[in-house]
Amino acid sequence: MSELETVGLWVGLNVLLMFCLKGAVGRTRSQTKVDFGAGDNDQMQRMLRVQGNAVEDIPIALIGLGALGLMSAPVLLLHILGGGLFVSRVLHALGLGGAGGFSLGRLLGTIGSILILLVTGVSCIWLAFT
Repeated sequence: MSELETVGLWVGLNVLLMFCLKGAVGRTRSQTKVDFGAGDNDQMQRMLRVQGNAVEDIPIALIGLGALGLMSAPVLLLHILGGGLFVSRVLHALGLGGAGGFSLGRLLGTIGSILILLVTGVSCIWLAFT
């Protein structure tokens, strides 16, 4: 698998994850009868935050992953970062979407996402200068 094919795999999987999160918001809207915003509904608020948090992290991480692919980063690194992002975002979605307050999935997903963003950024800078 080439660098760009690897990037394409992780972009595709993360796009499908975003599609699922968008669907979950729509289903929750239908179940709670909340047409706009959270409507003072805890479940709706959680689902909006699950999707919102993903929107905050996934696009910039995928831009970084794409840049790494274009700079011929090692395929293993691309799989680690792409897979780490995907798993972290799934854990976060399950943790936050399941219940309010603390959850292990939410914690691990947040920490994983932060680490992936940090390593992606540093790797982009490193490869740009080497």
